[in-house]
Amino acid sequence: AVVSTQSTGQKRVVQIYQPAKNVMQSGTHGSHKWRIRWDTQERYENPLMGWASTGDPLSNLQLDFSSAQAAVNYCAKYGYEYEVLEPKPVSKKRKSYGQNFAWSSHARVVTK
Repeated sequence: AVVSTQSTGQKRVVQIYQPAKNVMQSGTHGSHKWRIRWDTQERYENPLMGWASTGDPLSNLQLDFSSAQAAVNYCAKYGYEYEVLEPKPVSKKRKSYGQNFAWSSHARVVTK
C-alpha cells in the first residue's frame, strides 16, 4: 500500500520521468516505462556511522507506469503536485566495424 501524505497536509512534488537506458547494455528493456520519484525530505547525517539517513518513507520509493498519462492520473488521484520531465531525443549514429580499418583520409586518424 502506498502512503498518502494528503492527510498530513504536506504538499509533495513528484517528478514523472522516463529513465535513461543503461549505457553498459545494448538492449532497451525497461526504457519505455515512466517512473515517479518523490522529492527527498528530512535528510540528516547519522551521528553513529556518518551515513545519510531519512525519516521519510517515500524517499526511496519509485513507481513504474506504462505511460506518462497513467502517472499523471495517479498523482491526481492521490493529490500530489507533479512535474513531467520529457525525455531528450536520442540521436543514433550509424557505426560500421569496417570503418576501424578504412584507408581513406577522412576516416583515418594519425596516431603519431
